[in-house]
Amino acid sequence: MIIVLNLTIVMPKKRKGKVAEAESGLSLKERLAEKRRVMLARKAAVNFISMSTMISIVVGLALFAVGGIKGAGGGFAGVLTLMLSFKFPWHALHAFMIYMPFGGTITYATVGNNPLMQLAKDGMYIPALISIYQYCKQRDLKMLIPKAMKTPMMLLLVYCVLVLLFVNGAQQFAGGKPNERPLFMGILGLKVLLGYAPLIPCAYYLMKRKQDVYNFMRITVVVVIICCGLAFVQYMMLKTGRCKGTEGTGAELFKASLDARCFVGGALLYTPEQGVIRLPGTFVAPWQWGWFLISSAFTTFAVTFFDRSLIWKVVGGIGMLATIVMAVICGQRIALMLVPVMIVIQLFTTGQIANLKRFLPIGVGLAGAIVVAMASNPTVVQERLDSAVSRWNASPPDAFIKEQFETVVQGASLLGKGLGRATNSARAMGDTKLIETYYPKVMYEIGPIGTVLFLVLVTVLTIACFRAYRSVKDKNLRGYGAVLWTFVLVISYNTYYYPLDVDPVAVYYWFFAGIALKLPELDRLEPILIEDPKKKKKRKR
Repeated sequence: MIIVLNLTIVMPKKRKGKVAEAESGLSLKERLAEKRRVMLARKAAVNFISMSTMISIVVGLALFAVGGIKGAGGGFAGVLTLMLSFKFPWHALHAFMIYMPFGGTITYATVGNNPLMQLAKDGMYIPALISIYQYCKQRDLKMLIPKAMKTPMMLLLVYCVLVLLFVNGAQQFAGGKPNERPLFMGILGLKVLLGYAPLIPCAYYLMKRKQDVYNFMRITVVVVIICCGLAFVQYMMLKTGRCKGTEGTGAELFKASLDARCFVGGALLYTPEQGVIRLPGTFVAPWQWGWFLISSAFTTFAVTFFDRSLIWKVVGGIGMLATIVMAVICGQRIALMLVPVMIVIQLFTTGQIANLKRFLPIGVGLAGAIVVAMASNPTVVQERLDSAVSRWNASPPDAFIKEQFETVVQGASLLGKGLGRATNSARAMGDTKLIETYYPKVMYEIGPIGTVLFLVLVTVLTIACFRAYRSVKDKNLRGYGAVLWTFVLVISYNTYYYPLDVDPVAVYYWFFAGIALKLPELDRLEPILIEDPKKKKKRKR
């Protein structure tokens, strides 16, 4: 009996060990070595974080004597962010993408209207980029993705350097206005034009598995829902009088102002008695919030229709509904007009208009929720529609764009007026011209040759994204690719306003392109497993 009992106890353990080894593909020795490696890596990470924290505290204390509490806090946060972003670049990229929609709120809530804080997000992006460049160099991986972009990117960069030297440089040494710094303006202008293009390889190498794509898009939708929730609270605080809104007389009643800031975000305009509302949501300015909602029409659509989990499909639908509702409430006419248009375009580009089984339940649910929301606030909806129609009639987009092109062409020069000369964020370096459409702005800065080179670059990128998503066989992943390609297509040739110059589109454009380009490789690495029904029956037996 003792021998039998010993056998019954010992034998299952041996069988279990063999099964575990077979499933993992590793021997016991290899699994122990892997476990030890993970523990050592975790210990090294904890040690580095502790060291970074101590260094940041020392820097913060040193800056306390100069800048007080704000200086100490800024120094501590800045040094800690730089060090951690360099050490953990993949986590830094996620933090960068999550932080960006809240950047305006954090800036104004902590240090007020400080232009340097608008660049705080780059404290995560630039160290992570340097670290990823080293990672690629060590493993002999390409940083210029796709390969077809190499020639147009090099030509555009060389051309921009010539503009920087011969136009901005000439202005710098010609002895112009004393407070101007044209060379620094040009460097900042070049950073705005192409500074986030390296996000393509960053996103490409960040997506190592299919699940990484799903996780990233889910995080993006959660951020959208949180931002829309905060913006709705902002609207209710203004509506109920918790926030005063815009005060003043005459033209002051029609301009967004930081004095009217409420709860989150930056400058806002709220004078409902004049029929004018422009909310910034969580961003610095109202029009940035408008373009965030437009970009959210893509991310929420992708999760709603193509996520593998039913729960996340529902979450995506909530995000899409929140985006549509905020497009009506916030008062941004471009969001009100483009959010539904972008959703309809995606129905065609992704083929969902023909997929009735998937489209009808989601479409009916969203339509019902929108109808209920409109019926409960008919006055607000009517005001927004009237505002959009009156704006269209007063200044039709086609006439506005044509007028901007004509203005730029009249005073155009071959190399342009200099990088940064029409870039809003470069105004601290000298006089800048306000041009509210993108390609006239590019032509003003780098001339017609530079504009053509930029168009060639984005065209090559758009074609590469199209070819990438069309080669994907996984239906869900292919749907994601179609959505991301549609976003790249729309933004590449959009010239109404200048979303490619500022957050969030300036970041999303290049990052989403990188994800789209990686999809075919992920599809090959993790092919769809199709089970044989006969084998399945045998297993059941």
